[in-house]
Order: sequence, then C-alpha cells, then structure tokens
Amino acid sequence: MTDGGAGAGDGGSATGGGTDPAAGAHSRPTTPHPAVGSRSAGAERVGTADDGLQPNGGSGGGAPAGTEAPRTSQNPAVDPARTPPGPVDPAPPREYRMDELAAKAGITVRTLRFYRERGLIPPPRREGRIAWYDDHHLARLRTITALLERGHTLSGIADLTAAFESGRDAGEALGLVEPTEETPVRLTPEALADHFAGEVTPENLAAALDLGYLAVDGEEIVHISRRLLDVSAALVREGVPLAAVLAAGREVRTHADALARLFLTLLHAHAPDQDIATLRPLAKNVVEAELSMALDRHMAKGPAEGPTT
Repeated sequence: MTDGGAGAGDGGSATGGGTDPAAGAHSRPTTPHPAVGSRSAGAERVGTADDGLQPNGGSGGGAPAGTEAPRTSQNPAVDPARTPPGPVDPAPPREYRMDELAAKAGITVRTLRFYRERGLIPPPRREGRIAWYDDHHLARLRTITALLERGHTLSGIADLTAAFESGRDAGEALGLVEPTEETPVRLTPEALADHFAGEVTPENLAAALDLGYLAVDGEEIVHISRRLLDVSAALVREGVPLAAVLAAGREVRTHADALARLFLTLLHAHAPDQDIATLRPLAKNVVEAELSMALDRHMAKGPAEGPTT
C-alpha cells in the first residue's frame, strides 16, 4: 500500500524532516501517552496522564472593562448562576492530517507512512482524497516510539500489536465476573513493558490475555489485579521467567477453583441458610493457613528434596 503523494492523499510532506525508521533513530515524544476512558470505575492507572490535546478554547477571560457581560437568560429559574450544571457533552474527537500527526508524535511523515504500510497503526478515516487521523493513532505512534526505545524491534512490535488487538475487551473481561476484592490496574503498553523488562513477548502477552490477567481497552491494557501484577513483576525481578510465572498462575488457578468449589459445596450442604458472602473470610483463612504450613513442610526438607505430590 502506497500513497499517491502526501499533498493529495494525506496532506503532508513527501519526505518530512527528522530521521527514517530504517536508521533505527526516533525522536522521543514530547508529550505523554493520552488516557483512554475507563470502563472500570475502581481501576488504578499506571502510565502517563492525558496530554491535553484538546481543541483550543477561548481565553477564559470575562467581558472587557466597562462593558456588561451578556446574559444567557432573563428568567431566574433557568439562570446558569442558580441552576446546577448538567452533564457536559464530550468534546468532539481531535483529528489531524498526516503532517500534523507526524509533528505531534515527533516523527517524520515518511516514518508515519512506513508504519501505516507495515500495519502498525490502523487505517485513517478517508474524506475524499484526504486522510484523517485521531488521538488513537497518536497514542499508537507514541507507544511504538516508546517500545523502540526499550529495545523492541518493529517486527516484534507488529507481533505484540497483533496479540494486543486480538485480546479480550476490558468491558467483557471485567463484566463477566467483577472482582470484589481486587483492584484492576490500567497500563499503557510501554508501562507494561517496564514492569516486565524484556519479558513482554507476543507469546507471554497472549498467555496473559488467555488467562484473563490482561484485557484491552482502546489503546490501554487493564490488569485484573494489582496484587497479581505486583507479585508477577517481583518474581520476574528475582529471575523467574515470565513464561514460568504465567504457567504457574494457570496451575494455581486450577487449584483455586477446586478449593472454591469445595468450600461452597460444604456451606450449601451444611449451612444453607447462611449468607455465604459473610463466611468468605473463613475460606480464605483456611487456605492461607494450610499454604503456610505446606510451605513450612516443604522448605524444611531442603532444596535437594524438592516438592512432593
């Protein structure tokens, strides 16, 4: 896929300024990754905040000196000063021509066209012969630049993008069973890469998506549990490969499901009139105590003994 000229098809320069991606050098974005609206009200957010790319508004000042500001209503019942503010309509999405988008992302038009031809960004909206890009394209370009600076190759980023885009939607993932005691965490892709330096591969990303640890929300990733995210990152820092952490997580999930079924079966059989939610801490205490004692037993045998079945 090629453009028929920047002026006709994309509104940008044919060559642009700066460096070519083939040379491996990219300008670092001067503004942070834009935020995406949350679908999970209790989710923490890791990464950078909105960079304020909104259409320019007015000066914000009042009426000139010596003049009276115009009134919006002569009826006190609907006077804005006396009426509680209603919901504010969202600002229309910001759109850019190709040269504007490249300048915002700190790359050249040639680099932007190269990324588009490689499928690293989604196609623009077409209006006649003009291509229009939005803040989602800008966020993706900043992610690409950030991942390149962290040592990822363009081929690797393309694979990550494919895995990322095939992931389960965050609203679907969190809506199936909303965690009652876990805090979801919102991350930019580059923040996720920082948590697991060198371990964010397409295979590991696909495994985490399959487990339900990760879900996709626009240009952001939602991790379902702050505690699991922190523990996984700590294990990787201690030298445990992320693939091994995820494999262990899958096995733990199997045993945890079995323990939950055992506890619920016990209560339904012998305490059917009790509110099971109020007895939930009892199950957690039993599991924690048994796991603690099991660790004591296995650790006492020494590393040479290894775990027993």
